[in-house]
Amino acid sequence: MSDESPKAEESTPKGTSEGSFEAPGSPEVAFRVMHLDSVLFDLTDPSPTAHLLEAESPFRYLVIPLALSDAIALQHAHGAIESRRPSTHELMTTILTRMHAEVIAARIVRYDGGVFYAELDLMTPQGQEVIDCRTSDALSMALRQRVPAPILCSEDVLESYFV
Repeated sequence: MSDESPKAEESTPKGTSEGSFEAPGSPEVAFRVMHLDSVLFDLTDPSPTAHLLEAESPFRYLVIPLALSDAIALQHAHGAIESRRPSTHELMTTILTRMHAEVIAARIVRYDGGVFYAELDLMTPQGQEVIDCRTSDALSMALRQRVPAPILCSEDVLESYFV
């Protein structure tokens, strides 16, 4: 885990590309890098699931239930599949690019009552903005960037998920 705390003027979180980060402005919150391993569609289960795997040891995982339409959008983002007409996430990525804003991280910040909570960390010409959003949207937006933004998960979420 990095002992350095990020400075507000930096456009990316401190840390290595494969490890842990500290939240901007909140040095007490540690985040772990996660990778989208798969999006599974099980015909016996009404909810598809996204499987995230921790980038470094101890290689913990999260299984996040999704609505069918969100799972399809996430699978398309993961596979870099573009639709004939822009999807919502493709449209939002285009809007952010034209407004000179970048998604610098998707963060899973809380797990409460079986629900994951996330936020998008954006760098805009006016500075850093953090926007509350659904986890499925955060993952899709992170993966839709020209250079995919890191997916970060709070250490607290990982610890509470495995209790």
